[in-house]
Amino acid sequence: MNSQTDRFVPSHFFQRHGPKLIAFVFWITVVGGYYWYTRQNGLTLEDSVYRIADLLANSLYGPLLYMVLYAIRPLVFFPATVLTLLGGFLFGPIGIIYTIIGSNASAMVAFGVGAYFGQGVLEDKDSAGIMQRYTQRMRNNSFETVLIMRLIFLPYDLVNYAAGFLRINWKAFLAATAIGSVPGTISFVLLGASFGTLNELLAGEIQLNPVTAVASILIIGVSITLSRLIKKRESSLEQPHIEEEPA
Repeated sequence: MNSQTDRFVPSHFFQRHGPKLIAFVFWITVVGGYYWYTRQNGLTLEDSVYRIADLLANSLYGPLLYMVLYAIRPLVFFPATVLTLLGGFLFGPIGIIYTIIGSNASAMVAFGVGAYFGQGVLEDKDSAGIMQRYTQRMRNNSFETVLIMRLIFLPYDLVNYAAGFLRINWKAFLAATAIGSVPGTISFVLLGASFGTLNELLAGEIQLNPVTAVASILIIGVSITLSRLIKKRESSLEQPHIEEEPA
């Protein structure tokens, strides 16, 4: 009886963990292929950015390619800030729209990866203890928690992976990301645009636009202020209301 049961163990294991293994192999293939290509061609990270930027700036489908690259960026651990600044260099203020679309797509990709590899983790309430309670709190306040993290500019991918790993509500995550990322996206794209176009930058013709740069800094300040107001409101709502007893 035991021998018959043992024969089903590998099948059962693959049924439970097979999709994760496939996703992991795909992940390693993408990352490995990227680094292999850069090493074979002697490209540094800076060289890679310039090649991609040149393709995007001189292609009819540049904006679409930019958004696609932004969406798959988490799979190769490419910094979100670099691509956001690049959006300003490449497209100017209109790059805000392209970056918002691309960044939200990349957030969902990273969220999906985190959710996939975090499946089944922290589900045992007895064994998880404090971590389980904190996770449950995040799940119950998904929108407010993610919104605050976006507004205070916590590392973009860290928030994405953590939200997926903890399996918070994806709709609340997407809504909070779409809203909370707007100030940061506008700020960084304007910051990139304030130094002129990419061609001017490569030619050494850097001309800082003070109005755009100041606007970028002001938006960062507004974003942080909003996060504190939301946090204060959330804390006040969590405090129990004590009714006075009649004398």
